[in-house]
Amino acid sequence: MPGAGTDKTKNWVVTPAPVVVLVESQLGENIGAVARAMANFGLSRLRLVKPQQGWPNERARVMASGADRILDEAELFETLAEAIADCHFVFASTARTHDQAKPVVGAEEAARIAAPRIADGQTVALVFGRERNGLENDEVGLADAILTLPVNPAFASLNLGQAAVIVGYEWFKQQGEGALPFSASEKSPPAPKEQLLAFFNDLERELERIEYFRPHEKRGTMVVNMRNIFTRMQPTQQDIRTLHGVVMALVEGRKGPARGGLLDGPEADMLRNLLAQHGKAEIARADSPVRGLARLLRRNPTDAERALWTAITGDRRFSSLGFKRQTPIGPHIADFVSFPLRLVVDVVPDSEDAPSAEARRQKRDWMREREYRIVDVKADDVTADVGDVLERILGVIPGRAESASPEDR
Repeated sequence: MPGAGTDKTKNWVVTPAPVVVLVESQLGENIGAVARAMANFGLSRLRLVKPQQGWPNERARVMASGADRILDEAELFETLAEAIADCHFVFASTARTHDQAKPVVGAEEAARIAAPRIADGQTVALVFGRERNGLENDEVGLADAILTLPVNPAFASLNLGQAAVIVGYEWFKQQGEGALPFSASEKSPPAPKEQLLAFFNDLERELERIEYFRPHEKRGTMVVNMRNIFTRMQPTQQDIRTLHGVVMALVEGRKGPARGGLLDGPEADMLRNLLAQHGKAEIARADSPVRGLARLLRRNPTDAERALWTAITGDRRFSSLGFKRQTPIGPHIADFVSFPLRLVVDVVPDSEDAPSAEARRQKRDWMREREYRIVDVKADDVTADVGDVLERILGVIPGRAESASPEDR
């Protein structure tokens, strides 16, 4: 992003800092890169010793990316001795030992050494050599200390701009005691436990409606694990409001609350055709490649279906009948089916449009052709008296209605 991090509305603050000296730089681009690094970290005084491409240099200005002030005020010298003549302490930046008995320091220590001297009014110089071969022995001999960096010994040479960035960063960090220029603003305070628990209650209520917590005996563990996910996030009040909205959008949908109904559309037809090609024997296999597809065709249960299934699973008379919920049979979906009994319970909604009624008729014809018996159950009847509906279902199974005592029901 052009101009990222650059604010021209703020004043250019010039504070006492080391002088940067570049000796016989070969490329104008590298001088520009150094100027940019200097501007980043509060270094403003640049001295150039015989730049090889002449001065001023347009390539340096392009590479400086706006640090023109440093280039405009750069000073030219014929020799390094002239460039550091007024300096009280000089660091020679090099990756080689030069076999000279001088203190060797890193960038962080160099900043600590320079700070009190500069505060005392002294001039401290950071000298960088040529791109090709760095500083010569006699040039290092003019320095008070050697400045080097912990780098790969097999590839120790740094670009001038890179070296200036590292040294400048340590200087600026030392001056500002490591303070960052900004921090993330807290736009919303942390969510109190009351708000968090209210969200948990809403989320768990909606998950209960779609019977997410199965098997039931693991519900407690599932709830704790799910709550821990959100607790670890340390959500803000706005986070919880957003999550509330997500849950409500999933529950309500774009066209109001989800009230059940078959999955429609060409995608559903493709899945049903694939299931039909494999056949119900293939679907029943645990390792069947289409077993996962079958789940995609399961219905979003209506209140009546949910109530009836709760009643069936709670009645011991049904425990051995093999009823399953919303199990694919070929290309169709049955509400409740017992494969051992070849019995289907079809929950009919209170009202149904013509296309839905036709789809239901075709589904029933398909199942009757395959010798499934069908028990019609109206949604209104489930709401009015689910116990009577259970008796009707058992009534079509010889010997089942009287096989259990009232205490088992």
